[in-house]
Amino acid sequence: MEKPRQDWAGLANISFGFFGIQIGFALQNANMSRVFQSLGSSMDDLPALWVAAPLTGLLIQPVIGHMSDRTWLGRLGRRRPYFLAGAVLAALSLFLMPLSPVLLMAALLLWTLDASLNVSMEPFRAFVGDMLRKDQHTAGYAVQTAFIGAGAVVGSLFPYLLEHLGVANEAAPGVIPDTVRYSFWAGGVALFAAVLWTVVTTREYSPEELARFADHDEAAAHAEANLAERDSAAPFGWIVAGIAAGLVTMQFGLEKEVYLLAGLLVGYGLISHVAIRLARAGRPASMLTGIVGDFSGMPDIMKRLALVQFFSWSALFIMWINTTPIVAKDFFGSADPASAAYQEGGNWVGVLFSVYNGVAAIAALTLLPFLSRRFGKVRTHIFGLLCGAAGFASFFVIKDPTWLILSEVGIGIAWASILAMPYAILASSLPQAKLGIYMGLFNVFVVVPQLLVATVMGSIMKAFFPGEPIWTMAFAAGTLVLAALSMARVNLPAERT
Repeated sequence: MEKPRQDWAGLANISFGFFGIQIGFALQNANMSRVFQSLGSSMDDLPALWVAAPLTGLLIQPVIGHMSDRTWLGRLGRRRPYFLAGAVLAALSLFLMPLSPVLLMAALLLWTLDASLNVSMEPFRAFVGDMLRKDQHTAGYAVQTAFIGAGAVVGSLFPYLLEHLGVANEAAPGVIPDTVRYSFWAGGVALFAAVLWTVVTTREYSPEELARFADHDEAAAHAEANLAERDSAAPFGWIVAGIAAGLVTMQFGLEKEVYLLAGLLVGYGLISHVAIRLARAGRPASMLTGIVGDFSGMPDIMKRLALVQFFSWSALFIMWINTTPIVAKDFFGSADPASAAYQEGGNWVGVLFSVYNGVAAIAALTLLPFLSRRFGKVRTHIFGLLCGAAGFASFFVIKDPTWLILSEVGIGIAWASILAMPYAILASSLPQAKLGIYMGLFNVFVVVPQLLVATVMGSIMKAFFPGEPIWTMAFAAGTLVLAALSMARVNLPAERT
């Protein structure tokens, strides 16, 4: 049997919840550096405060993917319970964030917000694969990307529009401006309503129905079998790497956040060793052995795309952390968060972010499908990544902040491609019975580069470019070029559009 073909209304209902989720992410990405600095954080402390966001994704998405593959709650389904739970928690975090009286509370709420958004987001990636035939995967992820772009436009423009409606955009030191406060509250309402729409308007296929579909591959290798074949001493390489990273940090006085990266390497090595021992002992399958086994047994195409994701998301995280300080300092002339010029620059960043997200929404529905049909998914993604590299590089030649809109056009095309093309390739190439766990594990290669940026970039900037955050854009451009070169190694025997 084939899954029924979805019309455009069906495609929209499947992904409309992502519109609300991305409003939450956009408010977070465009405003959290501003919130932290308004509450007293220095520029040097921003990467450490931002570590919370990718770390929660690293820990949560594989777990949620593993669980959602094995969940069935009758009429509520298997992915939708996670959409709903994450939306409730994220909306509460958005309501509480602007009320933070101190920096610590804002940092904890960022952690909670990002964790909740990840609980909702990860199943949405697998949901498209669950609900659509393979020949509709590109269209499904294009529609999802369009909603992501539209949601990000709305979330990014909230403070700018509120200021023009007369809401105060300045506040006393240690106080979050009203434009940001009201934006977070409106975003919480929009996020919950959008996710609820998808929950109400869609019906998931039951496990019995999925088993009858032709693309449902139950012959996928068992995670425990992958583990049992591995050398139990292999994980100690991760442990050694983590210890070495810690010693280098201590010896050369690197930023203390690098210790977190070292700890993660050691932790993964220990967990892998335990999982291998359990699998070899014939213990019953568990979440631990399932996740570690699936990670070690990733399909080859997923490994190649993982490298592409690693470089792509390094550039994106550099942008999210540093765009507000760069625009405020280099284009509006102030690095003081309490100044009117800095706050004006912060609002302009919201406009710029809305531009790249708006471009992404349009490109996802028009440019990417056309290029994919004409040149294939691989070449389309290479083109998109190079557009982004040009956008980041242009920060060094543009002097008028208005013209940064042109930079955001290139970045927007890259953003659309990063959100659509790798997932369309994966959903058509992976065992359908394990879409949840594989999509969750794929997120590791979204999160790890963000952790590296948050832990290592601070040391690089302090050593070579102190007080000049604009040089982070050179790193962003370079990593997207590396992503494009890595994408050239991805081979698709039969392109599907």
